[in-house]
Amino acid sequence: MGKTKTILSLEEVKHVAKLAKLGLSADDINNFQKQLTAIVELVSKLKEVDTKDIEPTSQVTGLENVFRQDTIKPSLSQKEVLANAPRIHKGYFVVDAIFE
Repeated sequence: MGKTKTILSLEEVKHVAKLAKLGLSADDINNFQKQLTAIVELVSKLKEVDTKDIEPTSQVTGLENVFRQDTIKPSLSQKEVLANAPRIHKGYFVVDAIFE
């Protein structure tokens, strides 16, 4: 890749680092300035792409959420559910504590 011009200032890089809670050295800031500038330049090339006849889309695989009607169906009674429970107390399952 060719030489990149500086799009992001050192102050902007420091601000981004502060937002990300990153403690950067002066060398790190200089390196990130070059790297982030290159990234911004690459992303800015997307402005050159003609997309006026392209339909906006959130994904391109054709996958769809499958929904079904939420219908009420008969279920097990509390007595049936608890029938095989090793321990119950006042209509609830009793399990061993995992926290002390």
